[in-house]
Amino acid sequence: MSRSFRSGLHSDGPAPSGAGYTLSGSADPNVRAGSALTPALIPCRAGCVSSDFLSVLLAVIPVFLVLASGGLLRRVGALAQEADHSLMRLTVYLLVPSLILDSILENPVVRRWENLAWAPALGFVLVTGGMLAGLLLARAVRLPMRVARTFGYAAGLQNYGYIALPLALLLFDRATLGVVFLFNLGVETAMWSMAPLFLGRGSMQECLKKILNPPLLTIAAALALNLSGIDVWIPAPLREMFRMLGQCAVPMGLILAGAGMADVAHEFRRAEGGRVMVLGLIVRSGLLPLVFLAAACRLPLSIELRQVLVLQGAMPAAVFSLVLARLYDGHPGTALRVIAVTSLAGLATIPLWIRIGLAWIADRY
Repeated sequence: MSRSFRSGLHSDGPAPSGAGYTLSGSADPNVRAGSALTPALIPCRAGCVSSDFLSVLLAVIPVFLVLASGGLLRRVGALAQEADHSLMRLTVYLLVPSLILDSILENPVVRRWENLAWAPALGFVLVTGGMLAGLLLARAVRLPMRVARTFGYAAGLQNYGYIALPLALLLFDRATLGVVFLFNLGVETAMWSMAPLFLGRGSMQECLKKILNPPLLTIAAALALNLSGIDVWIPAPLREMFRMLGQCAVPMGLILAGAGMADVAHEFRRAEGGRVMVLGLIVRSGLLPLVFLAAACRLPLSIELRQVLVLQGAMPAAVFSLVLARLYDGHPGTALRVIAVTSLAGLATIPLWIRIGLAWIADRY
């Protein structure tokens, strides 16, 4: 029988940098992370606990450095475009499913009804609502319809994966990471179902088929094993394999994302569209984080889901929206501008919103 999720949370290898919190007024480091947070308790690498903006920034910077390393590898020719397809399939078919299994199996947090019900529902509603708000604001400033629809789609879809996942591990714990994957069920459903409506080409049936991808099928299988209790019988060597492979998922995904952004950087240099970039910052990095924080503070949610909402609300626009804008005949230049400006601003806005959000939910929990 494998080790329990709780006992193996950080004892089965080196703990992620910054993992672990203490309760307000408690010096016991063994108190379960995420039970009750004091405002933005972000541990430093040296083991101290700090509540300032700089501590969150130091957790964000490594993520962007790995992303930049992918772009550098592409520029110097060390990572050829021909390798992208096979590496992405490796990531999607093996590494990410392993990370999902490692995060959900024997995780008691994902069994709670409020997480099972609220997390996917909020993922769908917040993303769809963000897309609609972006579209309406774009039309209000008289952007052309094709540009406005792509803007709404790109601004409403946050980078829910390869930036959010490492930050969830750095700032919280693997229990919270399991709730991130539940939330992403709703995000992916919104992403694929809204693509033909906002971007203008492709059938709804074709898009919905893409929802049944390896990561989402793995989430469903892992939940079934968790809820049935069968997961406790999975052999320890197999669990260790999931852990080892899962640790490779995020760095690999970030490197590939960085390489992909380097491929389209020349398009951004040619691009015009100051209104799109300013509006992208206002919507994706200003208004939508407030909506996510309002949901985190006002709805009857678990502390883990509140943390997920704070994290997801702080994210820049998803790089994948550029891929879908090309695939479904949207306006790729618009998606690229929104992604670029929110990602560049993210070094400041991500730690700012996470710091503010953790303070807000700590006051209300």
